[in-house]
Amino acid sequence: MARTTPHDHPPTEGEPLYRRIATELLGELRDGTVPPGERLPGERRLAGHFGVSRETVRQALELLRRDGLVATDRRGSHATLPGRPVETPASLAFPVGARSATPGTVARATVAWEAPPPDHAEALGLLPGHPTLIHRYRYATADGQGLRTAVTSFSAVALAEVEELGRYRDRADGTAAAQLRRAYDWMRRAGLTLHHRDAITRLASTPSVRVTRRVHDQFARPLEITDLVVDARQDALIYEFTLPGRAG
Repeated sequence: MARTTPHDHPPTEGEPLYRRIATELLGELRDGTVPPGERLPGERRLAGHFGVSRETVRQALELLRRDGLVATDRRGSHATLPGRPVETPASLAFPVGARSATPGTVARATVAWEAPPPDHAEALGLLPGHPTLIHRYRYATADGQGLRTAVTSFSAVALAEVEELGRYRDRADGTAAAQLRRAYDWMRRAGLTLHHRDAITRLASTPSVRVTRRVHDQFARPLEITDLVVDARQDALIYEFTLPGRAG
């Protein structure tokens, strides 16, 4: 484990030190520095590793236990993550419904800094008319027939805590291409544990369906909301998920 100190990543104003340590430790669990299932170093060693007190380490571990990322038994604490993350898991690709362009199709994505749709603003806790980063995605056949479109609005939390997203504010003119395929990976690397809920509804008097995805973090703070519209006559959505195995 590489040596770090609290000065390498200064805590944000008002953020408890134990929460920042939990975020750093989670990053090491996710990038494989500590392999899944392997015992974590003891509290004394972790305290020296992060340059904090054992009590701070104890609080950080308790936070990770509550999120189900660390378990403690007679052998000590160990990571419970199923394995190293992939950057674009099929079950949680950004945006929902995104597909790679193939011969005969066109995929385009742009970002803008503007007020989101009213229902998005409400879901994200934004004031009416308050601008945020908006991502638009369109996937269509070469003849221009739309197969699927998606509109994503990001929350103030996502923009403040995910550095890569925050950088788009100054160039979000609504015209330049902007691929955010790694948005969920960026969120994870920022120490956010992602939880999502997808609602699927039919659009009245049309052959299309709408998928609304809401993503929040381990503290129940909203991160983004996406509305995807798919022409069900020509396309289909495939959902993949993995259930954790039972402990032997």
